[in-house]
Amino acid sequence: MRHLLLALPFALLPLAAAQAHDDHEHGSLGKHEHGVATLNVALEGSTLEIELQSPAMNIVGFEHAASSEADKKTVAAARALLEKPLALFSLPAAAGCSLSENEVRSPLFGNAEADHDHDHDHDEHADGDEHHHEHSDIDADYSFTCKQPGELKTLDLSAFYKQFPATQKINVQLIGPSGQQGVESTPANPRLSF
Repeated sequence: MRHLLLALPFALLPLAAAQAHDDHEHGSLGKHEHGVATLNVALEGSTLEIELQSPAMNIVGFEHAASSEADKKTVAAARALLEKPLALFSLPAAAGCSLSENEVRSPLFGNAEADHDHDHDHDEHADGDEHHHEHSDIDADYSFTCKQPGELKTLDLSAFYKQFPATQKINVQLIGPSGQQGVESTPANPRLSF
């Protein structure tokens, strides 16, 4: 499923390098910033792939393992929402897109191997950083088959922002028929154009 998105990091190296200077805390390209998520979107032929990466704080409101019943219910509800991407990412009906594959991963869901690249041990930092917890991320990969991909002209993130209001900004990389573009989406500007 990830064949289109595997090429995406190489295509986006200039953007990643530009953003890397902002990542003073970890010195890596995989920045973890509360309120900010990353969305990679690729359309090739009739296949649309969407990859979401977000701090768990944006999705469930915390990053620790769910121990209370309330936390467990919050995690289960968030996972259920993320497993229905057509309710989060509005695609034009005329495109006839249907979900063909999806995978939602996070240590909070009990599949901790998904977060191995995103765990950060702050105790190793000698810069006086007082954070002593691990960051948990939520990653979701979706693959859609579109009957009329030429009709896929927009992607609306309004429902995503409504369901996960702690998300204040989504850094989007879009690859489609008209080329590659990087855009910043916000609740006030949730509509993307291919």
